[in-house]
Amino acid sequence: GKKKQGDPFMKKEWYDIKAPTMFSTRQCGKTLVTRTSGTKIASEALKGRVLELNLADLNNDEDQSYKKIKLCIEEIQGRNCLTDFHGMELTRDKQCALIRKGQTLIEGHADVKT
Repeated sequence: GKKKQGDPFMKKEWYDIKAPTMFSTRQCGKTLVTRTSGTKIASEALKGRVLELNLADLNNDEDQSYKKIKLCIEEIQGRNCLTDFHGMELTRDKQCALIRKGQTLIEGHADVKT
């Protein structure tokens, strides 16, 4: 027989995302996850997710809007996802403004211990 197809969003739950204390806005968004059923645990599915947020939204400062902050979900407390800093990027338009045509681009990556 044909399997009855239900709405996939009926099996999902919303979790709040909490930013680290270094940012002025702690409540920074929500994320969806499939409910715990059987061996699949919702909190395990959330752990390790990387979120990309605008620094202007995190610090309520429009001057920092060209910086993108990556946060990684580290642990779950109730319906809250606690995050940790994962990385930072500049927006494409800002990168293009900094780099002029005809100049040599030197790329550098550094692992920073915090």
